[in-house]
Amino acid sequence: QVQLVESGGGLVQAGGTLRLSCAASGRTFGTYHIGWFRQAPGKEREFVASISRTGGATYYSSSVKGRSNISRDNAKNTAYFLMNSLKSEDTAAYFCATSSVAWLTPGSRFDNWGQGTQVTVSS
Repeated sequence: QVQLVESGGGLVQAGGTLRLSCAASGRTFGTYHIGWFRQAPGKEREFVASISRTGGATYYSSSVKGRSNISRDNAKNTAYFLMNSLKSEDTAAYFCATSSVAWLTPGSRFDNWGQGTQVTVSS
């Protein structure tokens, strides 16, 4: 399993833009699908976006679709999540994770997680 480290969180103004990074150790990063999830205080962790091994397939939750983009650079062992038009309800801890399933689907299981990075949107 690769180890994942998220970065890029912090305090962002409403309407602003967020760019998160997920850096992975090891040489097998390109063999995993990558997902981004978030968990707000008192709520369950929810799916945000995912990207397949080669980047050919991406999926987004309805709450972020149209104002976000997930990408990856396998040469740099890093995945990214960019979101604009931030709202207070985007405040959460954001996690990246890997999946080893054969084909990525919106409901694919992710089983290796980073520690998360906190994002707080101020109004």
